[in-house]
Amino acid sequence: MSARAMREKSDKELQDELLKLRREQFNLRVQAVTGQGGKSDQAAKVRRDIARLKTVMRERELAAGSKA
Repeated sequence: MSARAMREKSDKELQDELLKLRREQFNLRVQAVTGQGGKSDQAAKVRRDIARLKTVMRERELAAGSKA
């Protein structure tokens, strides 16, 4: 998901998306350890999406803090 698409979502949707990505990251990690990992590049994509999502959330937090 792109940062632009993330910025269009609400805070609640971002929290839900973060939870979903964390679960996916965990599942991919378990698959890699057990030898079932067929999607080696997927772990990197999920990690980048988590970072992108947290960046958007932090931008909103800072913007809300500067307005107050």
